[in-house]
Amino acid sequence: MMKTIPIYLKDQSYNVIASRGLFKEEAASMIREFSAPNERVAIVSDENVWRLYGAPLLAELEEGGAGCFPVVIIPGEDTKTMQTLEWIFETFAREGLDAGGLVVALGGGMVGDIAGFSAACWKRGVRYIQIPTSLVSMVDSSIGGKTGVDIPAGKNLVGSFHHPSLVIVDPDLLHTLPNGEFAVGMAEVIKYGASQSKVLFNNLEATNYNVWTPALMDIITDCVRIKAKTVAVGDLDTGRRAPLAFGSIFARAIDSKYGSLKFPRGIASAAGMALAALYGEAAGITVPGTAERLQLILQAYGLGAFAPADGLYEFIISGKQADDMIQLVLLKEIGKAESFDTPLSEIEEQLAEIVYPEDQL
Repeated sequence: MMKTIPIYLKDQSYNVIASRGLFKEEAASMIREFSAPNERVAIVSDENVWRLYGAPLLAELEEGGAGCFPVVIIPGEDTKTMQTLEWIFETFAREGLDAGGLVVALGGGMVGDIAGFSAACWKRGVRYIQIPTSLVSMVDSSIGGKTGVDIPAGKNLVGSFHHPSLVIVDPDLLHTLPNGEFAVGMAEVIKYGASQSKVLFNNLEATNYNVWTPALMDIITDCVRIKAKTVAVGDLDTGRRAPLAFGSIFARAIDSKYGSLKFPRGIASAAGMALAALYGEAAGITVPGTAERLQLILQAYGLGAFAPADGLYEFIISGKQADDMIQLVLLKEIGKAESFDTPLSEIEEQLAEIVYPEDQL
């Protein structure tokens, strides 16, 4: 059954439309609805996704009269650079993408980020459509308008808010997702439950969604509805979006200290959440027992690599002054997260109070 979740904005609203089989059956016709006559359509994808899904979409669009061209980039976060963006712009220019044209982002979060940013910049902004192909992009990154690229100084430091005109979500595309990427998505799903929905968290505890199942459709749409509530007029990176940052400060510190070999993307996010829950309990903010409950569900979904707090403080305060305040997002309880302005000195003290169970180190 097709589900439509509206995203309400001040100047532009759009829909997330989700259904199994949607990509094969409806995607081309939906794209054509947003494609003006005689205007070009750029399909931005990476080599892996294009090999699986690109050619049939391109053929169906062209059969329907759309003037399309592919923009296929190398997979991986290392591709999300200014150099790749410049190459995309050169392709747009060569193929004659005008201000009335359309960009389609077909891929995971990296593709969505750079395709969305290219659409935001090209001709001072053209429309684009998101077709996410990874779990994390379906539940999170394709919604909310965050676009950007990485530079040597850091990830996503160059970007803008540019909302899509439509998001097309088809859980059947997850059949071809590598196991590691599926775990990254489940880390994000667990974050939604832990920080904003007790009902979702209870569901994840009761039923194991570790492998692809048709029931994932309901999980995905639950997450989309939660994300829709956070995408409100003027919120951008503050306000109602704050719960989405649960565990992120700790996750970044873990990534900086240990690197992606020991803590890949999803594992770092999970470890950051686990540490944030322990921190909250040590600070008297989080209901006792919450951290253990969170740790158990992370382990159940293959996200159980936990990082000790020792030595993380220097990575948390990197680039900050001694008297700075940090905005920590911590759990009050399962399903409820709040933001706290916290002095760096207090963070150092509380980290010293955290003790992991020995079997989790």
